[in-house]
Amino acid sequence: MPKKILVVEDNEKNMTLLRDILTYHKYEVLEAQDGQTAIKIAREQKPDLILMDIQMPVLDGFTAAKILKNEAQTKDIKIIGITSFAMKGDKEKILEAGFDDYIPKPIDTRLLPELVKKYLA
Repeated sequence: MPKKILVVEDNEKNMTLLRDILTYHKYEVLEAQDGQTAIKIAREQKPDLILMDIQMPVLDGFTAAKILKNEAQTKDIKIIGITSFAMKGDKEKILEAGFDDYIPKPIDTRLLPELVKKYLA
């Protein structure tokens, strides 16, 4: 049974890129365009991993990750932040917010599968 990965991304081009990479590597991809929808899907589908954009409409990634990490049913799901924030101190801020790791944009298409594999091992 393939591992389920929830991709939370409001940019269609980024969503397509992530979907293509993950399906190529035989993962089942669940999709959400905002944090609120991501929380609903995470509660219902219990993905093995979440790749979450930080800046999104409705509910941002910081808030959605905090909610998921504070709920018994979703607290153990690993969440990797995806962000265009790549300034000094941003990685620390993202990790302090409850994310397990982060990937800067533009997405490194060689690094992504390795990082996903690491968290699903």
